[in-house]
Amino acid sequence: MQVTDAQDLVTYDVVVVGGGAAGLGGALMLGRSRRSVLVVDAGEPRNAPASGVHGFLTRDGTDPAALLEVGRAEVRGYGVRVLDGRVASAESVDDGFAITLEDGRRVGARRLLVATGLVDELPDVPGVRERWGRDVLHCPYCHGWEVRDQPIGVLASGPRAAHQALLFRQWSADVTLFLHTGPRPTEEEAEGLAARGIAVVEGEVASLEVVGDRLAGVRMGGGEVVARRAVAVMPRFVARAKMLAGLGLETTVHPLGVGEHVEADASGLTAMPGVWVAGNVADLIVQVVGAAEAGVRAGAAINADLVAEDTDRAVTAYRARREARSAGRR
Repeated sequence: MQVTDAQDLVTYDVVVVGGGAAGLGGALMLGRSRRSVLVVDAGEPRNAPASGVHGFLTRDGTDPAALLEVGRAEVRGYGVRVLDGRVASAESVDDGFAITLEDGRRVGARRLLVATGLVDELPDVPGVRERWGRDVLHCPYCHGWEVRDQPIGVLASGPRAAHQALLFRQWSADVTLFLHTGPRPTEEEAEGLAARGIAVVEGEVASLEVVGDRLAGVRMGGGEVVARRAVAVMPRFVARAKMLAGLGLETTVHPLGVGEHVEADASGLTAMPGVWVAGNVADLIVQVVGAAEAGVRAGAAINADLVAEDTDRAVTAYRARREARSAGRR
């Protein structure tokens, strides 16, 4: 790292915003590439309520907090600095970016990797947010095994509810779709639901019933309770990208219509030169193992970009020295 006199900032090769799987994956690759790296993490991982990370080969069922602690230790072993804090804004300056934290601290970066994840916008039904990540779920691949063979409800709030119900049918023969505020199934969807034995309940859901810190059922607007042990919802996913506004980067509608993300190429490079994104901020439906891989891929791309810049600078200096020697001989 270096101190930039004009800005009086400590400048790193890369500042990574967000210390989840994607951010730490990028930091790991960059640290191994002998880059000076700062990870700024607010300590609010999306999967904090979950009992375990799933679908991550060799780490299936690992406590999310424990996984991050191991990741932090690994990147620190390569000289990466991890700072607890929240980035408020970033702006483009000569030779890179100036990053301001909410507490007023400022650092510089030649490149920026944003891995801030997303926010789940949940249905406004009492009990949903309180049980989120426990027995209120959204991803069958993340949590289906843990609720297998239990009575599962699917709370519709958008057009993909029938699809979600059919997916959860793989894990349980007792699945009920609560239409709530979602659209009625199409004729084709209704036929598929009926063929798989999935019940459809019309009317809005009033709340979730909890007994002894365990989901017991779904209470309808009329007062009746349908016994359920787990409820699946489809949140609207919104990338955490406010800190990118100063760089002219905004979220756009995801191609699948599931929320808003930051567009980037396959390496994570955004429309703003020098700024990469990785993980859920770019890919709203990627799981933890995929987020880690996206971070690694972005880290490698960032290092390659810095190598190119370092080489250009070295060539310029080399030519200047050569010309100076040539002039001295004349």
